[in-house]
Amino acid sequence: MNTQRVAWLFLAPALLVLGLFFLLPVAAAFVLSLTDYDLYALADLRHLRFVALGNYWELLHRPLFWSALGHTFYFVIVGVPLSLAASLGAALLLNSPLARMQAFFRTALFAPVVTTVVAVAVIWRYLFNTKYGLVNYALQALGLHPVDWLGDPHWAMPTIILFAVWKNFGYNMIILLAGLQAIPPDLYEAARIDGASLARQFWHITLPMLRPTLTMVGILTVAGYFQLFAEPYVITEGGPLQSTVSALFLMYEEGFKWWNLGAASAVAFLLFVVMFAVTGVLLRLARRGGEA
Repeated sequence: MNTQRVAWLFLAPALLVLGLFFLLPVAAAFVLSLTDYDLYALADLRHLRFVALGNYWELLHRPLFWSALGHTFYFVIVGVPLSLAASLGAALLLNSPLARMQAFFRTALFAPVVTTVVAVAVIWRYLFNTKYGLVNYALQALGLHPVDWLGDPHWAMPTIILFAVWKNFGYNMIILLAGLQAIPPDLYEAARIDGASLARQFWHITLPMLRPTLTMVGILTVAGYFQLFAEPYVITEGGPLQSTVSALFLMYEEGFKWWNLGAASAVAFLLFVVMFAVTGVLLRLARRGGEA
């Protein structure tokens, strides 16, 4: 038995599990998106019809789909830079030689990541409540007018973005902190001898050495933020005036509220195409930046 056959033999169990629990469901979902599978077809398969690209065509002509996609892009475009900035800032502070109790602060800042989204989302919903929330209570104590954080379409999505940044930045912080600790200290020592300021050290040493890590973290964050669902589902339930309905939230409502499983599957694959295109563009930009 040659080496290649031995390799395939060892890979076979993992490939079997991957095909059974990933590739097969994905293929089944794609076939489902080409049908009008709904509650009636669930009761009797004779009601099932093949509609080809009908679900996709209907979605592309549906204003709510484009609105949900726009809300998702808004969440990604604003939330990802804020999350990366918070992660990098926290990692730089924890990596500072002047930092004290680093183990405690690493644990405290990482704690929101391992906390259940639904539990902390419920707490945030009460914190930002218009009438008795602590945030508005603090604003009134400062002499400012209370804000209808969750009832105003202009403030609902920024509130969700703030929650998502607080909830998720600790994960990227740990990865970036590992990247910072992998930078050779000799580079900073040589820069200090040459009289480089902290800003120049950060711009010419930290960022270039951290670029691969930042690229990976950025792509993972973009992919994760495109899957916005739990936050608006728990905090605002898609409101007010559908201003926080995301693509994944729309997929959930189509599939499990209205039982239009064919349309829900179509939303999932359209979102996949968008995510694939965006991550492809980010990878190409990262490669061009690395070559430059």
